[in-house]
Amino acid sequence: MTTRHAVLTAAAEVFNKRGYAAATISEILTVAAVTKGALYFHFPSKEELAKEIVRAQSKWLEERPPSKGGAIQALIDLSYAFAHALLENPLIRASIRLTVEQGTFSDPNPAAYSDWANAIRTLLLRAKDESDLHPGLDAGKAAEIIVGAVTGVELTSEVFSSGSDLPRRMTDMWILILPGLVPAHTLARISVRDTAGTT
Repeated sequence: MTTRHAVLTAAAEVFNKRGYAAATISEILTVAAVTKGALYFHFPSKEELAKEIVRAQSKWLEERPPSKGGAIQALIDLSYAFAHALLENPLIRASIRLTVEQGTFSDPNPAAYSDWANAIRTLLLRAKDESDLHPGLDAGKAAEIIVGAVTGVELTSEVFSSGSDLPRRMTDMWILILPGLVPAHTLARISVRDTAGTT
């Protein structure tokens, strides 16, 4: 493990445990077992370290393989894949908490939200071309609503179960949202079953 990765992993653990405001560089150094000089060689400040963890969401999204099949099914499958990444990857888990807490940064960056909104909008526009979206539905507005819904489901799951019931809550969310997005002929062939946890 490189020093940089050790620092990021340790910071993710501390940010998850303490939150951005309460986390300290000294605690991150202790968990990472590195010197202050080694940390500052890679990250000039706590905020820059936090921002790098937030960027883990966008990197994860960029590295996803191109979706196959229908766009709506691809969107649902993507949401489950991210739910499992949250449960399994400490960097992704910390990135969610830090994204929510960005108001305490001196220079907050909404890229994590906008990257997701753009990815979802692209899938919804593809669904429109496939005649799998309600006529007249605004893909951009729908994408923003979905981002908000997923964010809310993530936060609720964290409060009630430390995230362990997120896939089940994601299923409930899609059951409620899908009829507003897709016509009946599409709804009949879409699966809201969580397959990401079985692969």
